Amino acid sequence: MDIQITNTKYLKDYLIEITFSDGKINKIDFKKFVSNYHAYPEYRDIERFKQFKIENGNIVWGTNWDIIFHIEDLYNNNLNHHQKNTDEIYQTINL
Repeated sequence: MDIQITNTKYLKDYLIEITFSDGKINKIDFKKFVSNYHAYPEYRDIERFKQFKIENGNIVWGTNWDIIFHIEDLYNNNLNHHQKNTDEIYQTINL
């Protein structure tokens, strides 16, 4: 997929409007993901969460891309499988 994020707009809470290079616009609610993301709990703080940016055509958080998603998942507004993967990784690291 050769789609990139061209614009983002913080709306409220954990809701962000994302515009893609083909003109598609999604409103994505990151609340469930951020609430359960154990690796970087500081992003549960709304002020910290709002500090996202666009780099290399994707939305990222943190200077080292603490949080980043596959463009296809954002384009399809499907973050469901990310939660399972981050929980499994966190549990494996903390065994």
